Amino acid sequence: MEYNLADLFESVVDVVPDREALVHIDHPGTGAERRLTYAQLDAAADRAAHHLIDAGIRPGEHLGLHLYNGIEYLQTVLGCLKARIVPVNVNYRYIEEELTYLYRDADLVALVFDAEFTGRVAAALPRAPKLRHLVRVGVPAPDAPPLPAVDFADAEAAASPERGFPARSADDQFIIYTGGTTGMPKGVMWRQEDLFFAGLGGGAPTGEPVKAPEELAERVAAGGDGITFFPTAPLMHGTSTLTVFVGFHFGQRVVVHSKFVPQEVLRTIEKEKVTSVSLVGDAMLRPLIDALNGPLKGTDCSSLFSVSSSGAIMSETVRAQFQALVPNALLLDNFGSSESGFNGTATADSGPGRGFRIQVNSRTWVVDPATREPVAVGEPGRIAQRGHVPLGYYNDPAKTAETFFEKDGERWVLLGDMATVDEEGVVTVLGRGSQCINTGGEKVYPEEVEQALKSHPDVYDVLVAGVPDETWGNHVAAVVQLREGAGPLSLDELRTHCRTRLAGYKIPRRLVVTESIQRSPSGKADYRWARAVAADAAASR
Repeated sequence: MEYNLADLFESVVDVVPDREALVHIDHPGTGAERRLTYAQLDAAADRAAHHLIDAGIRPGEHLGLHLYNGIEYLQTVLGCLKARIVPVNVNYRYIEEELTYLYRDADLVALVFDAEFTGRVAAALPRAPKLRHLVRVGVPAPDAPPLPAVDFADAEAAASPERGFPARSADDQFIIYTGGTTGMPKGVMWRQEDLFFAGLGGGAPTGEPVKAPEELAERVAAGGDGITFFPTAPLMHGTSTLTVFVGFHFGQRVVVHSKFVPQEVLRTIEKEKVTSVSLVGDAMLRPLIDALNGPLKGTDCSSLFSVSSSGAIMSETVRAQFQALVPNALLLDNFGSSESGFNGTATADSGPGRGFRIQVNSRTWVVDPATREPVAVGEPGRIAQRGHVPLGYYNDPAKTAETFFEKDGERWVLLGDMATVDEEGVVTVLGRGSQCINTGGEKVYPEEVEQALKSHPDVYDVLVAGVPDETWGNHVAAVVQLREGAGPLSLDELRTHCRTRLAGYKIPRRLVVTESIQRSPSGKADYRWARAVAADAAASR
């Protein structure tokens, strides 16, 4: 047995077959739900795998998942892994041009998609010549264009629920497409063994990784149940899918919703006695706070042990508000990426005045991007990880050469995040190098300014961007969404608020108030949008 995700999942199934594995709750307010034990989920994944094999999809070929959260999503991922087909996540917000790019770039030969997206799939399909097999989940609208798609339920019913697959390998791949917030989406190619250790903690993210594949099931058999994981962000983003696999590797229960609806999330936490929630920053945590202060006041969240964020940090103000409402929950800001997996967790003293500080794992360093040697204490560099790292970007040798390298016989990945390191090895993340604002020769990282701005009582959400400036090269602009009912907010007031928190050159020189902040479905910042909004406001004046 190797470190293969399908083999590892099956080993867990065999020791806890009757334990509840997956709960899908549809919403808003429908009450519809499906529950599968580990044995039932395994059989469902076997059916998906056999259907794909029978349809002529071969090991190593790529299948796209163009789906909302649901059992079909995870059933298909597991089915792909069992059949050695490579699963590829598809952003369900993409429109025709973006889908065409991804379908072609990823060399998709098969696609499982929600019926709601039939029109977009039909529009992109003629320009994706390799895409030869379609499976549709649900019933399309009466006016939807016709597609040569197999109904998911029919495909499942006709396929075998037995295993009977050829031997798998630790080298079998898992591809995670990034969101493309700084360019076109890129497919990160992971060996499954590397993903198991870098992204899934080797079966124990908070403890000692397993030393042999067989040990995973042994730990599950020796332990109990009672933990419920609830990834609230879309499964199309790597963090949520990896959270699901963490739950499976513990032999515990996972709950998913089709979409993020704050009030329904809280109802599920209470009803299912959820212990661990994962989300993405303030964009998802703040609506939960609003619901707990409003229509869901009094909801029992006493089962909640941890709330973890990855992809965006939780601001101190929002953390404090949630902690006051749910004092039993431990709030964790995790740092990682599609290219590195998990790197570390924010320290207790991380926050305004000190920055986003993380206690990194032993595989993570801060290096000079030119020499790729470790930087001196206090000197800025880029975060890098060694050992269990991806093979590179699919179909992109140029970006692969820029980001992945070998040093002292080990593979490395160079992340886009700038950082410094102190004498104790604690890393302070400055921000994405691509988002850095150069103003008068000084470097400003938007995340630090956003943290200060979010502590203003009238600021609900904010993104910070650079705007071209004849004198300074660029100046700092704040694109702000005000709290409901908040009065007018002036630039002078905002600058006064920031003066005790930021150096003068970091304080915004322009304020743009917008109805809502644009983010990805998971809550990640859309800095291209913020720059465009700030630049338009500057041009209009």
